Amino acid sequence: MHVLIIGAGTGGLALAHALKQAGIDVSVFERDLVPNADTGGYRVGISPAGSRALKTCVPPDIYDLFVATCARAPRNFSMLTERFAEVLCLELDGVAAEAMDGEKNVIRKTLRRVLLMGLEDQVSFGKRFEGFTQNPDGSVTARFEDGSSASGDVLIGADGSGSAVRKQRLPEARLEDTGIVSIGGKLPMTAESKALLSEKMFYGMSMIMAPKGFGGIIHSLEFPQSRTNPDFAARWPNFVELLDADSIGWALWGARQNFRKDPTTLDGDELQHLGLELTRDWHPHMRALIRLTEPAAIHHLGMRTSVPLSPWESSNVTLLGDAIHTMTPGRGAGANTALRDAALLGQLLVEVHQAQRPLVQAIHDYEVEMLRYSTEAVNESKKQMSSTDLIHRPIVGALQLALMRGAMRVVNAVPMLKRRILPNIMRVRGAN
Repeated sequence: MHVLIIGAGTGGLALAHALKQAGIDVSVFERDLVPNADTGGYRVGISPAGSRALKTCVPPDIYDLFVATCARAPRNFSMLTERFAEVLCLELDGVAAEAMDGEKNVIRKTLRRVLLMGLEDQVSFGKRFEGFTQNPDGSVTARFEDGSSASGDVLIGADGSGSAVRKQRLPEARLEDTGIVSIGGKLPMTAESKALLSEKMFYGMSMIMAPKGFGGIIHSLEFPQSRTNPDFAARWPNFVELLDADSIGWALWGARQNFRKDPTTLDGDELQHLGLELTRDWHPHMRALIRLTEPAAIHHLGMRTSVPLSPWESSNVTLLGDAIHTMTPGRGAGANTALRDAALLGQLLVEVHQAQRPLVQAIHDYEVEMLRYSTEAVNESKKQMSSTDLIHRPIVGALQLALMRGAMRVVNAVPMLKRRILPNIMRVRGAN
């Protein structure tokens, strides 16, 4: 069996590893010209479920490299007002450790470079997918804009939310705009920038609840000193120079109608000015973080989400990750759901390779299960980020914000309630 994967993202590369380990011939085609292309986005949060799925896909050495290149795990999760007053703080020590591998933070570009290790002969760059043809002999041929083509037994679209494979395979599938827009950036961790964070903010992850439905996040990424670690250099000598520097990331989001200007029309300098204007009544340290960020490192993102589909007739062409279930970052489930796809589809294709089940039946089983859990994830993620929510309205939103803050303060003041809520959060992250 020969499997073609379009897209060298997290899910596509994890699947490629799973197939290669089983002795299946796999080829990955990526439109980026080089492995370290800036594909947007900085931090990726990998949940315990995501870690488990990744571990089933990749060789032990690759998984160890993934763990070694992750930032230290957050010690706490805090909800703050726009003035940085604590509303709720959940300590993650102990509880997170009980879940396999806990929570992990990694830079998206680094995660790709980790997953490319060992796949040098399987991944081709500069291959922009144009379309596919299903052949009379049951094979499928992928065509690329450079005039080349490749044929195999299975074609998997793992080419992101703008998937060209999806547009041909499922033309009825569509994305919808949630009306939520985000701006965010990353700055080096220096003595000056570190001083802007409290101890809890530095060692944890902080979410900000502001009026008019605006929200924010601040997270510090502190990496192990692997560059000076002889054990790391001995195991992965070619990776030492690819390691990330410590940094602080931030983001702001809200309903498009509540921004003075549409962020998606602005460049870095304009986004910085917009961020400063939006946070004029926030804690001055938030504004300082924005000021210290190079405008070139500030980007915007319009939140889109998939419209869930009904099951379709399966074939030897299927989809994985954002290509079939784009979701908002409201639950931090996007990359983790893609890893779950890769683990499930990989397992079923290995069974096909071992003559334990027919190919199309295996893909059908994958699609039924994938649609079940991904539809839930898409819907839950959308609940967190939709411009139609009442919290984005002037008067009723202020009331809702006050009620939410009040409820969280009650939980924060009652240890028994905090002990109950944290395991539930980790259970969701563990089960994905």
